[in-house]
Amino acid sequence: MVDIIVGGIPPAGPPRSPSRHAKTGVEAELLNIRSPRQRITGPKGRERRKQFRQDPVNGKVLTILVPNGTLLPGDLDCKNYKVVLRFMKR
Repeated sequence: MVDIIVGGIPPAGPPRSPSRHAKTGVEAELLNIRSPRQRITGPKGRERRKQFRQDPVNGKVLTILVPNGTLLPGDLDCKNYKVVLRFMKR
């Protein structure tokens, strides 16, 4: 008779420390909520911004603070990330 075991046996020794990127959620504090931008011209035709950007009509702009910035990816400013928000009441 032959025993067939599918899977592996966990290695002996102390448990491995979790990786920095293993955690998918980052806790943050909501600082401000404002309405989206509507137009780029200021008073008497002076433009406030150099680039034209149209925000969605029903959108909201959130300002958040992440207390522990080391949990964020190092290349976050390259804009190759999709951000997913989850709100929980305190």
